[in-house]
Amino acid sequence: MHTEAIDPPGIAWQRVSPKYITVRLAEWALGNLAAVLVLSLPLVLVLSGWWSWPPPELAIAVPAAMLVVALWRLVLIPRQVRAIGYAERDDDLLIRSGIFFQRAMVVPYGRMQYVDIAVGPVERGLGLCTLKLHTASPGTNARIPGLPAAEGARLREQLAARGEARLAGL
Repeated sequence: MHTEAIDPPGIAWQRVSPKYITVRLAEWALGNLAAVLVLSLPLVLVLSGWWSWPPPELAIAVPAAMLVVALWRLVLIPRQVRAIGYAERDDDLLIRSGIFFQRAMVVPYGRMQYVDIAVGPVERGLGLCTLKLHTASPGTNARIPGLPAAEGARLREQLAARGEARLAGL
C-alpha cells in the first residue's frame, strides 16, 4: 500500500486485532439486511399485485444495485481493518485509517481532555474495545476501534497519565 504521502517516516504502526473484521462483518450484515429488506418491499408489493408502480424492472434493479454495493463493501472490510493503526510517540499519538481516503491524525498528549473505552456486544464477545480520545476541538476527537481489551485498558491509562503530565508541564 502506497502511504508515504501521509505517513511520517520511521513509524512502527501497531495494528488493531484481526478479530475486528468480525465486528465489522456483523455491522455490515445487520445494516445491509435492513436496507435490502426495505428496498425489496416495492418488489414484493409489485409481484403480489398490490401495487402497479414501480415497473417490475425498477423494483428489481434497486435492491439488486444495493446488493452489489453491499458486496463491494464486504470485500473491502478486511482491507479497511488492516489499514487501521496507531503509534505512540514521545509527545503525541498517531492514528491512521483508510484505503482510498486515507487519514493520519496526530493527537498531542497535552490536548487530550479524557480517554474513554466503549464496548459493544459483539466486541465484548470477542474481547475487543474501542478507545476514544476527546480533545477540546471536536474535529480532532479520535478513536481506535478493534483493540484487545487489555491493550485498550493499558492505552487508556498510559494516555491519561501522559495527558495529565503534559497539562501539568512536566
